[in-house]
Amino acid sequence: MAVRLKSRTTTLLSHKPRVLSSFFTERWFGVLVNQDYLVHKASCFIGGDAALPTDWLRASFSTCLGLSDKRVVEMKATDAHSNIPDENHKPQQDQLPPKNCRDLLKAWGCNDQETAQILERMPSLHKAKLDKLQSKLQILHDLGFTSSGLIKMISCRPRFLKCRLSNCLDERVQYLEHLFGSKEILQKAILRNPSVLTYDLNNMIIPTVELYKSMGIAGQDLTLMLLSRPTIIPRTSLNAEKLEYIRKTGITKDSKMYKYVVTLMAISRLETIREKIANLEKFGFFEDEIFRLLGVSPLLLTLSVDKVQRNMTFVVASMKQPARVVLEYPFLIYKNLETGLKPRMTLAAKIDDMGLGPSINGPKVFTALRMTEKRFLKVYVDCHPPEIANMLMKCYADAKHVKRLAEKAKKIQHKGFPF
Repeated sequence: MAVRLKSRTTTLLSHKPRVLSSFFTERWFGVLVNQDYLVHKASCFIGGDAALPTDWLRASFSTCLGLSDKRVVEMKATDAHSNIPDENHKPQQDQLPPKNCRDLLKAWGCNDQETAQILERMPSLHKAKLDKLQSKLQILHDLGFTSSGLIKMISCRPRFLKCRLSNCLDERVQYLEHLFGSKEILQKAILRNPSVLTYDLNNMIIPTVELYKSMGIAGQDLTLMLLSRPTIIPRTSLNAEKLEYIRKTGITKDSKMYKYVVTLMAISRLETIREKIANLEKFGFFEDEIFRLLGVSPLLLTLSVDKVQRNMTFVVASMKQPARVVLEYPFLIYKNLETGLKPRMTLAAKIDDMGLGPSINGPKVFTALRMTEKRFLKVYVDCHPPEIANMLMKCYADAKHVKRLAEKAKKIQHKGFPF
């Protein structure tokens, strides 16, 4: 067999020496190594010390190729050390690819608890294709995210890993990094809204950014709005009616509230804006007063109609204040009714009935309502002797734990996302 191999190799080298010298050499010596192994195994069965026929084959082959003795010696040394186990060599089972998504997440850096949280939030990963999942995890790794960041993204967008990330990814990331100013701020934006990596660059991201720039919102102001309102890119729409609403607020581009007014108007639906304006008109406000209030406190657009109605009813009916007092003190609409307004007004009535001081009446009412919990108790409860302070504290705590009437029986009507 060896003689036939030698003659065939010599014939091939005489016809095409250049072609075989570069490609065929390595393959041929691989065959020789296997042949050495087979002869060694055969000698073990025979029981004798058979001479290995590979030496003269290797010598004749190196002569035909014009190889140096140094090359032959190196290959012999390689063959000699091929069977020596390497200390850094890992068993074959450790190099096998992951069998399921759990193994893949662990290989990516997630521990058992983090892997369980991700799979609990997104059970469909069990059916995901491992090659596609691995490519998406590699993209997140290249962006600088770790296992903790992946948990936040999955908690925010459970179907995030089901979306396509590779389409025009480099262009999108480059544009977003330039938009946010740094890679660190871009990571914060992705954590707040992972869908940023899936938005279409030319049809969604760039037109939205250019729209806000045309409205006078750019640079750090635009970055702040993108971070504070994660869904600003897919939900922005401005038409003639919304632009008229912005004009009626009377706010200028130099105002600090301008960017909030524009963005909240842009992401809100027209039906929602009209409904909230009509809700305030029920309490006797004129349209110009409502828009002026929105210019001073634009976050009113984020409050539900029910909350505004309940707080306004309490201010007018229980506190005996005119409705227009909220134009000067907008916090009365934001304050929590069950844990803020009602308990403090109940304590004010208790202090007045007991004839204690300092009293909570007149302009002091608004000051007391704006205080923090710690300062309010220090000023109006802890200043009294222990017995009276305990009595007032019990009254305050009881009023704070009163639950809203028929809260569990309330029917929630889902009208869609308000923005």
